[in-house]
Amino acid sequence: MNIFNEKRLISNFLSLSGVQAAKYILPLVTVPYLIRVLGPEKFGLIAFSQAFIQYFVLITDYGFNLSATREISINRDNRTRISEIFSSIMLIKTGFMFLSLSILCLLVFSIDRFRAERLVYLFTFGIVLGNVLFPVWFFQGMERMKQIAMLNILSMAIFTFSIFIIIRSQGDYIYVPLINSIGSIIAGLISLWIAVRKFGVSIKFPVFTAVKYQLKEGLHIFISTIAISGYTNTRIFAVGLFTSNIITGYYAIAERLMGIIQTFPLASLLQTVYPGLSNLFSENKANAIIIMKRFQNLTTLTYLSGLPAVFIFAPYIVKIVSGFPYEEVILSFRLLLIAIFFINANAFRIQFLLVCGRDDLFAKIHIIMGITGALLSFLFTYSFSYIGTAAAIIIVEFAVLILTLRYYYNETKGFTCRLGI
Repeated sequence: MNIFNEKRLISNFLSLSGVQAAKYILPLVTVPYLIRVLGPEKFGLIAFSQAFIQYFVLITDYGFNLSATREISINRDNRTRISEIFSSIMLIKTGFMFLSLSILCLLVFSIDRFRAERLVYLFTFGIVLGNVLFPVWFFQGMERMKQIAMLNILSMAIFTFSIFIIIRSQGDYIYVPLINSIGSIIAGLISLWIAVRKFGVSIKFPVFTAVKYQLKEGLHIFISTIAISGYTNTRIFAVGLFTSNIITGYYAIAERLMGIIQTFPLASLLQTVYPGLSNLFSENKANAIIIMKRFQNLTTLTYLSGLPAVFIFAPYIVKIVSGFPYEEVILSFRLLLIAIFFINANAFRIQFLLVCGRDDLFAKIHIIMGITGALLSFLFTYSFSYIGTAAAIIIVEFAVLILTLRYYYNETKGFTCRLGI
């Protein structure tokens, strides 16, 4: 059986690459405009609010983008089982969303720092609703990434065009998170309609045992994801707490650039390959490991050869994006390039722990380094401003690489030897 259908694999990769391209290229159009119209201070405020709200996105995701993707992929031919998985996860995510909204309201109406700009945070929370509505995990598990691509591009297009139409002066900053949220919610509603009408998913109230099972399946991934993702969100959050909105704006620009280099097109490849690897692993474990190694070696070589050029041309890249070669942005970006190499030299290897069913090792690595990274981010940012934040990222990502290599090779007899290798 050919688990990796080449035509479908290429189609999915191109679709997700289109999403990643739009996700990072369209902001390259809007970010310079927003910086010029709103100024670095208001841009920093918006970046800070997005980093803050991402904590609630993490709660509602609960690791389902990996655990549910795996479940859907394995049961893709069983419509009854798929409907049960779908209904259980949507119920859990909705419950977590209302819990998150309650926490947000408590914070924005009781703490002065948040109360002063409460509308920014409340409008930004719409991203959480859009994320709950959009079952990315379902489309990934079914390996139908074209739907993800079209809907994400629609959401980003709405945001991009609306920015140029509505945002005209610094006082319009309040509408930026609202526009972003509206685009996300529209895409989420359409995606639900597609899941029900095109894929025949039946949404019904699930039994308690089904909900409990999904919570258990996603727990290890949730803990590890919240640890490492919570740390990644902590970076801008820490800069916002210990510096000014202007410095936060500068650092946020560097992180946006880091996101482009780090994830495009790697994120598309990871998302495309993951369901197929999970499926292949259940049938031919040796081939799954061979394919993973090939992807990882190719990725490492690509970034090793390409990042030096990005480092050299960093001032020109920053000027194109922000309209001015801010020294703070250039320095931050160049430091972050070091972290990018460590991340991508490890991307397929660490994800393969999930393919192998070693969610515990995946969680252990991310919990240890997530907590360490969050503490380092606060400590280094407090001591050395935004430079300390970038230094903390380098240290943590290098440590994640070393830990992954250690577990991967030390556990070869434990989990890869079980594969017959």
